[in-house]
Amino acid sequence: MSIRIKDVEQVAERSRLSFTEEEKEGLKDQLNNILEHVKELDEVKLEGVEPTYNILEVKNVFREDKMKPSMDREEVLMNASDTQNGCFKVPKVVE
Repeated sequence: MSIRIKDVEQVAERSRLSFTEEEKEGLKDQLNNILEHVKELDEVKLEGVEPTYNILEVKNVFREDKMKPSMDREEVLMNASDTQNGCFKVPKVVE
């Protein structure tokens, strides 16, 4: 399969792009060059090679949920600019 100027013009029209004749010729050559490289991939022997779905091993890491003591409320609110009823008080952002 080879890319022709007509193919470049068709893609350009669908993409709403405009190119000069020189640019079309250059794009045709570049796309044909890409197709040549893709053809080389057909020569790679892939028998017995498992497909790669992810480059990193994916596994779930489960841990037991355990209750732990939390920080002291007074210590947490110590640097708050404003508090109310033991909670942070912030400006109203919704009318």
